[in-house]
Amino acid sequence: MLCGRWRSRRRRESPVPAQVSASVAPPPPPALQDGGTRRPGLRALKKMGLTEDEDVRAMLRGSRLCKIRSRTWQKERLYRLQEDGLTVWFQRRIPHAPSQHIFFVQHIEAVREGHQSEGLRRFGGAFAPARCLTIAFKGRRKNLDLAAPTAEEAQRWVRGLAKLRARLEAMSQRERLDHWIHSYLHRADSNQDSKMSFKEIKSLLRMVNVDMNDMYAYRLFKECDHSNNERLEGTEIEEFLRRLLKRPELEEIFHRYSGEDRVLSAPELLEFLEDQGEDSASLAHAQQLIQTYELNETAKQHELMTLDGFMMYLLSPEGDALNPAHTCMFQDMDQPLAHYFISSSHNTYLTDSQIGGLSSTEAYVRAFAQGCRCVELDCWEGSGGEPVIYHGHTLTSKILFRDVVQAVRDHAFTLSPYPVILSLENHCGLEQQAVMACHLRTILGDMLVTQALDSQNPEELPSPEQLKGRVLVKGKKLPAARNEDGRILSDREEDEEEEEEEERVEAAEQKRQAKQICPELSALAVYCCATRLRTLRPAPVPPQPYQVSSLSERKAKKLIREAGNSFVRHNTRQLTRVYPLGLRMNSANYSPQEMWNSGCQLVALNFQTPGYEMDLNTGRFLINGQCGYVLKPACLRQPDTNFDPESPGPPRTTLTIQVLTAQQLPKLNAEKPSSIVDPLVRVEIHGVPMDCARKETNYVLNNGFNPHWGQTLQFQLRAPELVLVRFVVEDYDTTSPNDFVGQFTLPLNSLKQGYRHIHLLSKDGASLSPATIFVHIRVQHSRGPD
Repeated sequence: MLCGRWRSRRRRESPVPAQVSASVAPPPPPALQDGGTRRPGLRALKKMGLTEDEDVRAMLRGSRLCKIRSRTWQKERLYRLQEDGLTVWFQRRIPHAPSQHIFFVQHIEAVREGHQSEGLRRFGGAFAPARCLTIAFKGRRKNLDLAAPTAEEAQRWVRGLAKLRARLEAMSQRERLDHWIHSYLHRADSNQDSKMSFKEIKSLLRMVNVDMNDMYAYRLFKECDHSNNERLEGTEIEEFLRRLLKRPELEEIFHRYSGEDRVLSAPELLEFLEDQGEDSASLAHAQQLIQTYELNETAKQHELMTLDGFMMYLLSPEGDALNPAHTCMFQDMDQPLAHYFISSSHNTYLTDSQIGGLSSTEAYVRAFAQGCRCVELDCWEGSGGEPVIYHGHTLTSKILFRDVVQAVRDHAFTLSPYPVILSLENHCGLEQQAVMACHLRTILGDMLVTQALDSQNPEELPSPEQLKGRVLVKGKKLPAARNEDGRILSDREEDEEEEEEEERVEAAEQKRQAKQICPELSALAVYCCATRLRTLRPAPVPPQPYQVSSLSERKAKKLIREAGNSFVRHNTRQLTRVYPLGLRMNSANYSPQEMWNSGCQLVALNFQTPGYEMDLNTGRFLINGQCGYVLKPACLRQPDTNFDPESPGPPRTTLTIQVLTAQQLPKLNAEKPSSIVDPLVRVEIHGVPMDCARKETNYVLNNGFNPHWGQTLQFQLRAPELVLVRFVVEDYDTTSPNDFVGQFTLPLNSLKQGYRHIHLLSKDGASLSPATIFVHIRVQHSRGPD
């Protein structure tokens, strides 16, 4: 039984128009309404309104573009847009599996013109900038640096990709589903005659991740084969797809509220919205939803919603589990910096492991594209008087400090206007420190904060709003090796051995190092002065808010365990940066949640390493316009707070999630037709230690297309304001660990109640559209937060 209340209803006084009643059965998918003309792939592009576009037509014909990897590796390859408008096929010297010869348009992060990538700046000198373009991808996929035969051909690809990306972005979830099913229909039609034999239908079913019983599949096939010629075509294909895409669980919900006439009036839709717990539920809102999502014009005129309109609504952003109001800027940005979680990166320059990985300015560009606001620069002596950035004493490659600062200037504020912090780990001598200071001043210009703001209260840090568009430097500060309160200054990450050294020995070493700090560079540390944190005991002189401590994950965990509330209070006034242990040679990450629980603001992760840790980071900063700043809960901002993450008090919130169904889950092995997933759903709670939990459904055998569970998972929460909820889909395996299928993570406070769709992401954070989970969510608070 689905969640929700059954209600008795009075029949409407005015009869429902016959043409509306007749439309209750969902119409054929929009992309099929042209009657099944030839070239089903082009039909998808036609639906996008781009078949007559000259740039897109040129991409469909294909272009021979030069792929540039290095000065010596520059190969001409054929690139061609596929007829589905979703993928680009490309030639390879050695043939690979089909899935290795394409990339998806929706996985493109940006298309840059000219020599606007590190690769083209270094290796593209033989090609005029007007002929060059760079395709940057989401996730870990490397940039594609290309040179076209002519400037006009390069522009066709730049403009064409922009149009395709804009159209995909504007598509509703229903349109994405139609587009998706037609791309598979086109592939399953082996002889491209726009007719589907039963063999081709079986192939289609395997492609879309469902292993349907042969007898049932054939019965469904024959029920649609009205011409009785063992082929489906035109309206017969429409009918088959309509049956395949049917959502019985949505129909049950719809019929529960619509009554006997099988259409929703505005008052009935309002009743559904109220049961959903919608804050904006009103008759006017219900009427507006009908006008927005109803496809039948007659129903719209009578302020009625059919089943198809109801499905459109539930698949829209307004039916999403993520509160749409939280996707834009909605938080107070006028509080001190210490009151925010700030998206932070560790070893930002690396694209792989910290032992032999490649260093690249593109890693900074990608971090900024993911909303990162604090990046790390490991600075070392370079040849020719130019400092370089790399992971010292390893085989990682080196990049110029100057080039990284230029990347900051060009890309730091593309996504977010709020301040960026450059965390300097300085291993340079005085001369090259002066060069660093000069580069920072000349390249960043007015972006760089070089002195305190006139209006700033010296007792607290400035706010993100006050520092919009500005760059802060976190580094060591002169004149003394020790500050007024006796804290040792340091801008280097601590090795575990260093942490245990005697204070006297380290003080002497810091005094010696202080003589090696360049005044020009020291002057740039205005609001982020590196300070070593040894104790949380009250000092004779209160610490200044501009002092920032960098702690290894081990040291931070020790403080959380031993100091508890004292560490939380420290973080209400000062910034704390936490970074991974140096022993993580493969650049693995730690869970950031434990650090956020204590109010640490700069929880630095290896952005280049996917995993649940980065999923949590993405989920934490998914809200507030993805600007990289999220206001901490009140219990982590009040100077006299009593909050201790190790002792959060009794449970005060119950989260109940009924996992109903999933839709169109991706195949994990696209090259093996018989490989069908056996999906299960796991819900994970990440919060204070007493709240952390995970529960999962049973698995469904051989069905990734429309599996059904109907299972309820419940969680008791003590500190709900800190909770992240992670929805994970896995492919069950009896003999080995389950395979990851997709996930989505978001804050509990941004989770909407009622019937909701969860839109899944890949391991790299790319959309798996149209893959979704359909759930019912209920949050019950026993009392408010302290």
